[in-house]
Amino acid sequence: MVKICCIGAGYVGGPTMAVIALKCPSIEVAVVDISKSRIAAWNSDQLPIYEPGLDGVVKQCRGKNLFFSTDVEKHVFEADIVFVSVNTPTKTQGLGAGKAADLTYWESAARMIADVSKSDKIVVEKSTVPVKTAEAIEKILTHNSKGIRFQILSNPEFLAEGTAIKDLFNPDRVLIGGRETPEGQKAIQALKDVYAQWVPEERILTTNLWSAELSKLAANAFLAQRISSVNAMSALCEATGANVQQVSYSVGTDSRIGPKFLNASVGFGGSCFQKDILNLVYICECNGLPEVAEYWKQVIKINDYQKSRFVNRVVASMFNTVSNKKIAILGFAFKKDTGDTRETPAIDVCQGLLGDKANLSIYDPQVTEGQIQRDLSMNKFDWDHPIHLQPTSPTTVKKVSVVWDAYEATKDAHGLCILTEWDEFKTLDYQRIFDNMQKPAFVFDGRNIVDADKLREIGFIVYSIGKPLDPWLKDMPALA
Repeated sequence: MVKICCIGAGYVGGPTMAVIALKCPSIEVAVVDISKSRIAAWNSDQLPIYEPGLDGVVKQCRGKNLFFSTDVEKHVFEADIVFVSVNTPTKTQGLGAGKAADLTYWESAARMIADVSKSDKIVVEKSTVPVKTAEAIEKILTHNSKGIRFQILSNPEFLAEGTAIKDLFNPDRVLIGGRETPEGQKAIQALKDVYAQWVPEERILTTNLWSAELSKLAANAFLAQRISSVNAMSALCEATGANVQQVSYSVGTDSRIGPKFLNASVGFGGSCFQKDILNLVYICECNGLPEVAEYWKQVIKINDYQKSRFVNRVVASMFNTVSNKKIAILGFAFKKDTGDTRETPAIDVCQGLLGDKANLSIYDPQVTEGQIQRDLSMNKFDWDHPIHLQPTSPTTVKKVSVVWDAYEATKDAHGLCILTEWDEFKTLDYQRIFDNMQKPAFVFDGRNIVDADKLREIGFIVYSIGKPLDPWLKDMPALA
């Protein structure tokens, strides 16, 4: 029986291993992590992450051929294939601070694998890592190998949160990178055999190590670039009276461009886009390519600009001050159908409004109060360290209350900001919300999900990203 062990029970490791266990009943899969609370959650009825369909998959396999454990060394020792899916945060100090990936957790995982292994193993990079990480890991393993042979593969994940299980069941592609040696090719084939139990062979792509590592960064950079492109257009649309939804629809009908990832919004978020682009920038700089680095930096600059533009619009519309005014924030996760708040644009928007002394009342159907308070009090990039190394009891941010109902959040508010495109926000009783708000009542739609004309009929002053401006907003221009 082939045994697989995955180090790291997070957003990538948990769902990926659960699906491998479901699709390959003859393989024993163990997911290990040093965080006791996280493993306890994976073994409970309340899983540590929310992902549609995940619950059913885990419950079907758990205890049969899928195990969650804190006994890291035992399972690594027994495994034939070891996936490493640990945090690779952006460095906050030292060489490459603010851009380079911090490989501390990766390195300690590699040293531990070398220490406990008594048989040959295939080690698979699953975390998003900078190009050439595999080479560094290979050096650590071979220098500490005690005669045991390790083969390193890169198998980047291309999951989208909210659809991760669907993506795993039916992936666009599975990418496996390895050494172009007979041993390397044999390792690639071993991993290919696992995926081939449910993925059509033509969708399993094999490359060299560097191509696999770079493909992941490139894919995320291209996707983020599309969002920043349409967001840059949204600013021009507002200035000229064009409608960004009409523009992006017409652009998306061009088959060479396609319609996906062309929704203007308050900005992109999530654990990968910004981190991967910063990583790409750093790699370009290290390889003497400053022009290429500058090019990719612009994607992040436009994203930051879009968030600050949104905050400026809110403040300017309300007579240039939100001091002590209640503002309702609907949605805190970085997108719908996930409870994930990593790099969510809501953090920067909320901090911008708090900087102007607003009182915030926040509602998100999937994000807990503790998480929101932690996000608003954490330093940039802290979120990407393992949970037990994050500040434990967050200092509660004054002027922020978290409520469990959109009507409670908007009661007596001067304005409401929609920051996540949850479906339930489309069907709220906006007449009831209007009746309970201070007047003039403002809606700032950061996701273009509400019918602005209907809301204007009710009496709201509405700002939709990239749409022709209300006369009111034209009279109160946002100062960039």
